[in-house]
This record gives sequence, structure tokens and C-alpha cells, in this order.
Amino acid sequence: MTPSSSFWFSSFKLVLLPLLVFLLVVVSTLGPQQPSSLHPLSFASSLLQEPTSNNSILNGSSTDSSFLEAETDFFAPNIPFSDAIMEKETPRHDMSKNKESEAAVKRNSKLERIEANLARVRSSIKQAALVRNLTSTHQDPDYVPQGPIYRNANAFHRSYMEMEKLFKIYVYEEGEPPIFHNGPCRSIYSSEGRFIHELEKGKFYRTRDPDEALVYFLPFSVVMLVHYLYKPESHKTDAIGRVVVDYVDVIAGKHRYWNRSLGADHFMLSCHDWGPRASSYVPDLFHKSIRVLCNANTSEGFNPSKDASFPEINLLTGEVEGLLGGPSPSRRSILAFFAGRLHGYIRYLLLNEWRDKLDPDVQVFDQLPRGVSYMSKLKNSRFCLCPSGYEVASPRIVEAIYAECVPVLISDNYVPPFSDVLNWKAFSVQVAVKDIPNIKNILMGISQRQYLRMQRRVKQVQRHFVVNAAPKRYDVFHMINHSIWLRRLNILVRDFDS
Repeated sequence: MTPSSSFWFSSFKLVLLPLLVFLLVVVSTLGPQQPSSLHPLSFASSLLQEPTSNNSILNGSSTDSSFLEAETDFFAPNIPFSDAIMEKETPRHDMSKNKESEAAVKRNSKLERIEANLARVRSSIKQAALVRNLTSTHQDPDYVPQGPIYRNANAFHRSYMEMEKLFKIYVYEEGEPPIFHNGPCRSIYSSEGRFIHELEKGKFYRTRDPDEALVYFLPFSVVMLVHYLYKPESHKTDAIGRVVVDYVDVIAGKHRYWNRSLGADHFMLSCHDWGPRASSYVPDLFHKSIRVLCNANTSEGFNPSKDASFPEINLLTGEVEGLLGGPSPSRRSILAFFAGRLHGYIRYLLLNEWRDKLDPDVQVFDQLPRGVSYMSKLKNSRFCLCPSGYEVASPRIVEAIYAECVPVLISDNYVPPFSDVLNWKAFSVQVAVKDIPNIKNILMGISQRQYLRMQRRVKQVQRHFVVNAAPKRYDVFHMINHSIWLRRLNILVRDFDS
């Protein structure tokens, strides 16, 4: 090598070596970085995608996104590709770590299969919603939804049948009766207790495997919390709130599912007026979870796209015997009827306007005369007035439906039960609070032909509100579950490791 070439070679090395070092630093800086510590709650919200629409997919109104087109076939193999790689390449001396990783992959692939199935369901319901027939085109040995009582009979029927095949609920086992896993099956709060007890029996929808569940139930009873923890006349609910906070903390600390979605695939259920208040002590429970509430008041944070309204049913004996049915329309001599104590400003307006008029057509009482049967009045009325009390829900709505009396809803900010499926305008009358003085004129303005149609529809919709000793398809227990099912269809959940 000549002196000249040796000089240039040495100079080249002096330039090349620093350049290589610089490139290695840049590459290492741009490469993937693993966070040293990241709490699940700080990123779980980005794993959860919510729809931009407030409406149910039953109306074909959910926003299209890529996951709606997912196919279940992609997740069909029993052993995921990543599992096979792991089994082949993991060293034998690290088997415990391998098992943990393998379990995580299996959990993730199970959730992916669940979400793929739900994507298929969304697509099938949206297709069914395109059929605008009044009668469902699907076959069913028990009942085929039909008529204007449904927003879309075909979409509802498709959704219901998919629910029966796929819906699974995991009930957290933490907590002891009487506050947890328990509730009243009689009285005005029977809806709450009956649902809890039916779910605890495990005959419908319940799964013991949390990894295959679509939703997770927080089995506390607000009625029981109030009964055991509230001091009468104190107006303080902090003790109730502390129990709810502690319970969610236990669930979040012991199980992985709450933090995975910030509670969005979890639900609570309450028919007590204080259900919304009890949920407010846990912000994610209030704002993200599915709250199944009788007190479905939009002015108090009830969100129809994620919360579900369910009916308040007053079962004095725990049974519906003697409550169902009534005389034919031609034998109903009373135009409109209400009896109930002063309970909130809407009832005050109603009683103040109609109680002392002694109008034989519009009979309004704060207390029925001695010897007069409340049930007899319901069954002899064409229209039954259902004003809100201190809270928006009223058991009189279901009482009217049971008695085959057309319900007249008088409320503000109330979302009626199952209203994403049922078209309440087809079988009820809705009167604004400001129109209470005009109730008689409004009801007299409904033609005989229109009234007969509405009354027939009340008889048809009755099956969706009946409480059966053993639940039957399409009854109130299954309709409540269907409402929860629809809310689960509104979200996409991904796991931490996705």
C-alpha cells in the first residue's frame, strides 16, 4: 500500500467509525421502547371504542366502522398461530413464564373471538333492519314479533335470537347476602329482586367462566343497601356510597375485567329511586358502565346509549295472578282514572286540577272512597293516567298494561322501558306536564277506531312485561337481558395485551 493510499484509508476510518456510532445511536433511539411501568387505568380507555350515535343498532343507525365487518372465521383455529410459535421456540427452563404468556394469549384470542362474533351480529341486525315489514321474516315456534308496537320487528327478532345463542353474563361472587346476591321479590321494588334471583339461579345466560362472558354483573341491591345502611330522615347516603366504592375496588383489584374496559362491559341494576345516586360514588360506574334503572331520568345523567330503562312492577304477593286481563273496551265506562297520594310536583298538578272536579269521565283521587276497588277501577277504564312521582318511574305503567288499559304517560325526561325496541306511541298516550289541564280534551280527541287499535296493542305488548315464576321467552326477564345485550353491542372491548 502506498503512503498516499494509507493516508486516505486512515482518514476514511476516522470518518466512518463516528458515523457508524452515530447511526447506531439513532436506530436505538427510534426503536420500540417498553414502558417501565404503566397502570392499566391510564390506557384502558383507548382500548374501548364507543359509537358516535345515540341510537340503537336496531334502527340501523350505528356508525359504521371497520370492526363491524370483522369475520369470525379468522379466529376459527383451535390453536392460535402465536401459541404454536410460543410452544416451539420457548426454552424449557422458562416453562412457568411460558404458561403465563400462553394463558394471556388464550384469553386475548377468546376475547377476539367474542368481539368478532359481535361484529357479525351487528352486521346481521343492520341487515335485518333494512326489512321494513311489520311482521318479522324469521321463523320462531313461540312468537313472531309483528305490528307497529315494534320500531322494527325484523331487527328486534334477529337481535333476540342472536342474544339467546351468544349472551353470557358473569356474576361476581364476592359479597354476602342480604346486601349482595339478594333483593326483594315483592313490593314496588320486585323488579330488582326478581332479576337478581333469576340470574343467581343460573338457568339463563349465566356463565361461570369470566373469560367467555360478554358482560359482568355487580350483584348489589340498592334496596337492601338502603334498608340496612340508611338512617331514616337523615338524607345522607354516604354509607351506601362507601359500600359501592369498596365493592368496585375489590372487584377491580381481584379481577382483570373492570380495568380492561373501565367498567364499560359491567352492569348494575336498581329499581330504587336512589340507584343513580348510588352509582355516582364511582365515576366510571356512573359514566361508563351499563346502569339498568327504573329511574331512567335523562336530566339526572341517564344515557340511553349505554344505560337501560326497565319497568317498575309492584307485586304485592310476588305473583301476577289476578292482575292480567280485563273487560272488553265496550264495557269500560271510565274515560281516564288515577288514584295515588301526593308525591312530587307532577302529581300535585294533576290532583290540583282534577281531584275536586268530580268529573265522571276523568276520575282522579288521592284516596279511593271506602269499598272502591283500585283494580276494578283500572279494569273499567279506557285510559290509565301514569304521572311521575318524586322520580320519573311509575308502577302504574305496568299496572295499566296488565289491566289492558291504555297508559297515559305524564312525565318529564323519562325514557320508557325497552324503548329502543318498543314504539310507545303505538300503544300509549304521552301528555306533556303543561297539558295536564287539557287531559280530557286530548283523550276525547282520540277516535274510537284509534283507541281500539291502541288497546289491542296493549294486550299484545303485555307479554314483554309479564313476570313469570319461571321465565318464558320474550317476557320481562328476557327483555331486560335484551336491553343489556344491546348496550354491549354498542361497545368494542380489547384486552391489555392486544
